[in-house]
Amino acid sequence: MSKFDPYEHLKILNNEDGTITRLVQFPQKPATGDGELLPGQTVVSKDVTLDATKNTWIRIYRPAKIPSNDSKIARLPLVIYFHAGGWILFNVNDMMNHDAMNKLSEEIPAIAVSVNYRLAPETRLPGQYEDAMDALNWVKKQATDPNGEPWITQYADFSRVFLYGTSCGANIVLNTALRVLDQDLSPLTIGGIILNQPFIGGKKRTKSELKMAADMFFPLPVIDLLWELALPKGTDRDHRFCNPLGDEQVKQKMKRLGRCLVIGFGGDPLIDRQQDLVQLMVMQGVMVEARFDDVGFHGIEMIDPRRASAILNFVKEFII
Repeated sequence: MSKFDPYEHLKILNNEDGTITRLVQFPQKPATGDGELLPGQTVVSKDVTLDATKNTWIRIYRPAKIPSNDSKIARLPLVIYFHAGGWILFNVNDMMNHDAMNKLSEEIPAIAVSVNYRLAPETRLPGQYEDAMDALNWVKKQATDPNGEPWITQYADFSRVFLYGTSCGANIVLNTALRVLDQDLSPLTIGGIILNQPFIGGKKRTKSELKMAADMFFPLPVIDLLWELALPKGTDRDHRFCNPLGDEQVKQKMKRLGRCLVIGFGGDPLIDRQQDLVQLMVMQGVMVEARFDDVGFHGIEMIDPRRASAILNFVKEFII
C-alpha cells in the first residue's frame, strides 16, 4: 500500500490553492423540461436554481402521467435525494444519477428532488449540510406558496417526505435529519430517512477496514484522503461529521429520529461502522430497518443493475 496513490485512483490532481482538478468528465443528460412528451417517455424532469450565490441547484422528477384515485389526482411521496461521490465527485445531471432518479420516480412512483450540493474540497463540511437544509427549506416554501413550483405544489404529498442518500449522500441525510429535529418544518412531515451504504468513519480502524484495506474500489488510503478533503481544516476523523458514533450529543439526538432504513454490503470496508450505527439506533429506540447483504461492495449499484434494482425495491417497500 506504500506505493498506492489515492489521487491516481480517484483521477484527481491536488492544486496549491486548495482545490482539485477532476480529470474525468462523466456523461451527462439534460432535463426534459416542460415540453411535449417523447414516445415512450415515462418521467419528466426540470432544473431549478436553489441558491445562485452558492451555485447550487436541484433537478425535479415526476412521472409523466400522475396516477389518480376516483378521477382525482393522487399526491405522491416526495423524495429528496443526495448522490454519492466521496464528497468530491459527480453531479445530479451525470447520466448514472439522472437515470437512477428516473427509475425511482417511475417505479415508486414519487416526486424526486435531486440536490446538486457543493463539492469538497472547494467547499468543506458542513457546507453540504447547509445545502441540504436549503433544499429542505425550499420544499417547505413551495408547500405554502400558492405560486410555488407547480410540480411540487400540485403533486407532492407533504405528509410523506423522505430524505434519501447514498454513501456521502447518506452522511448528508443523517446529519440533516438530526439538524431538522430542532426546526419547525410544517407543513412537511419527514416520513423516514434512507441511508444507503452510509459513509462514516473514525480514527480507530475497524476489523472490516483492516480486512479490506486494499479493496479494489474503496481502499483505506482513498477513504482517508476523501475525509482529509472534506472535513473542516484542523479536524480529524473523530469529528462528529465523520464519526457520529463517538459524539454523545449526536447519540442523544438520535433518540428523536423517526423511521430509518439502512442498506449495506459485506464487501464494503465500512460495513462494521454501518452495523454499529444500526445497533446504536436500535439502542436509542429508533425504528430502524436494516438491509445488509453479505455479498457486494461499496457502490455496487453503479456497475450491477440487478443490485441497483434490489436497492430500489428496498426503498420502495420502505416508502410505500
